[in-house]
Amino acid sequence: MRIAIVDDDEGVIEFAAAALSAAGHACAGFRNGAALLAALRRQTFDLILLDWNLPDSSGMELLRSIREAVSRSTAIIMLTSRSDKDDIAAALHAGADDYVVKPESSSVIVARVQAVLRRAMPSAAQERVLQFGPYSFDRLTERVLVKEEEVALSAKEFQLALTLFENMHRALSRSYLLETIWQSSADLSTRTLDMHVSRIRTKLKLTPENGYRIVAISGYGYRIERFGAEG
Repeated sequence: MRIAIVDDDEGVIEFAAAALSAAGHACAGFRNGAALLAALRRQTFDLILLDWNLPDSSGMELLRSIREAVSRSTAIIMLTSRSDKDDIAAALHAGADDYVVKPESSSVIVARVQAVLRRAMPSAAQERVLQFGPYSFDRLTERVLVKEEEVALSAKEFQLALTLFENMHRALSRSYLLETIWQSSADLSTRTLDMHVSRIRTKLKLTPENGYRIVAISGYGYRIERFGAEG
């Protein structure tokens, strides 16, 4: 999973990033709110670790901005030295998924992150076979059926298609998809991603007749939509 760590203390960023990277997550650090908001315009994160006291804004202001204008689905954990019960309640009411008072051990931070991500991910993520209308994805065999007929996809095409379907209506940035599918954000041309999207759009017949479509988001990435549904 991709995690953003927002803290004005570089030491905190490095501490959390080291623990989370060891647990298999990709981390990016930001020293202020403006840097995070700029990144969110071009990147997708599964979870944000957010400090309360930032040089250009409060974590609460940033939390509200993210929830109101950027994303209601991205998980957010407050990671702050403020331990007042009223502060904790205010953050949770404003949309935080959890609240961790620092200093805290790396093992607890990782455990809290993992727990929030489990709650945030669709319950279907644990199932072997996923069904989306006429589309059936078998995780174990990496087979796709469309209206009960198998469609041949490469391993990367399967992973890309499944990632888009599992994040229905959620805009996923190019960097997120490159890191998730190819474990690369810089060494691979985004043209590779575009070609794979084009192939799965054609092979899976993502058309109004089948109820789903892939939408390209200029300057950002892609999302898959259920046709006719509000997104």
